[in-house]
Amino acid sequence: MQRFDIVIIGAGGAGEAAAHLATGRGASVAVIDRELFGGSCPFWACMPSKALLHAASVHRAGGDYPWSKASDFRDYMINREGTDWPDDGGHVSSLEKAGATVIRGRARFAGPGCVIVSSEDGSESELEAGAVIVAVGSHSRIPDLPGLDEIEPWTNRQGTTARELPKSLVILGAGPTGVELSQVFARYGVPVTVVHPNERINDKDHPKSSELLADALEADGVTIRLNVRAERVAAHTGTEDAHVVYLSDGSTVEGHEILLAIGRDYPIDELNLGAIGVAPANGRLDVDDRLRIAENVYVAGDVGGPEMHTHLAHYQGEMAALLALGEDVRPDHSAIPRAIYTDPETSSVGLKVEEARDRGIDAAEFSVDLATTAKGYVAEAKGHATIVVDRQERVLVGVFLAGPGVSETIHEAVLAIKLRTPLSVLADTIHAFPTVARVLGTAFVNAQRDLEGGSLP
Repeated sequence: MQRFDIVIIGAGGAGEAAAHLATGRGASVAVIDRELFGGSCPFWACMPSKALLHAASVHRAGGDYPWSKASDFRDYMINREGTDWPDDGGHVSSLEKAGATVIRGRARFAGPGCVIVSSEDGSESELEAGAVIVAVGSHSRIPDLPGLDEIEPWTNRQGTTARELPKSLVILGAGPTGVELSQVFARYGVPVTVVHPNERINDKDHPKSSELLADALEADGVTIRLNVRAERVAAHTGTEDAHVVYLSDGSTVEGHEILLAIGRDYPIDELNLGAIGVAPANGRLDVDDRLRIAENVYVAGDVGGPEMHTHLAHYQGEMAALLALGEDVRPDHSAIPRAIYTDPETSSVGLKVEEARDRGIDAAEFSVDLATTAKGYVAEAKGHATIVVDRQERVLVGVFLAGPGVSETIHEAVLAIKLRTPLSVLADTIHAFPTVARVLGTAFVNAQRDLEGGSLP
């Protein structure tokens, strides 16, 4: 039996971050993964999707970026040139150089402080751990949809790594994955239909952002079907052998490929969590304020929540490593940035006004239409800057942006919410002209004047 200070199950963003921090503090660390070291982000998710969004933007603007070039660029970004499976050697070597022991295989608990790893060759090894960090990530949810088993549906993996454009595409789900990939393929001329069960796309964002994004996607040629669900699939029964998806309102849509973007599930069943006295609830782990699910067992990344982002996984991975090493710290989830990298971008942090009021906050919303500002004029851009203010405490509790470059602009608001910066300080802060940040600054000024009883400009 090998002994390590920390055993990390999962080598995605959270696991890598935990390993690098812990080895940097002198701990002995083993990192286990059953598939690609580096996880989804560099191979199936963040990096390929953003590379393709970039290529599609240049292509739409008339630049020399055909799909063949976009596919090659994406393959370069994910280390998949000339092969069907990405090369994760860079991630492995980085961990090994840091001093971590890298193990490929499937991990499960045998009891407190004991992890068994099953390798592809059938062999098993037993590891003793001072602490364990569970960082297994998530994977696309496959619904129990009649007829789906008769085709090979796409998930984000096929959507971000396709080398040939589909003749047509139906995307089930209009969250971040659904809207980003719909824009990529639509801008390359693929007929795309998005089916979403709620009344607006990207419905966890602000309604203004959803409306702006829907208009942009429709301008790119995306057909959006809202308030309907897929009920069954009839394989190869449509036009030119397309699949037919029957919807809850009695209508149908057709696509030669069907991409599933309806949510994520967590690979925790095989972990044998009962061996450490843990019973998952609704497929997720009940994590305390120190990321623990049991004594000396910590969780980082998607499977623990409260949201799913690579940047949150990195943060939690480092926090989990510090906690496993005995540091007296607690993660702060009060200001988690979110961003959608479509054209236009959307970003947000904190609570919508209704969510704030539901928590008993005396909240008010203030919004500035970006199209009527100097930034909107010079960039010929639409968008908005909307802030949610706690009127009693005079601090921000939420910020929602849409427009050019808002994935960068949001971080002023992230810091302001984290530090509970007084609204008066934000209103008194100079913002460069003409920028989206300046538009956000105008929202701060308007809110401050309103709360002081003054007239708005």
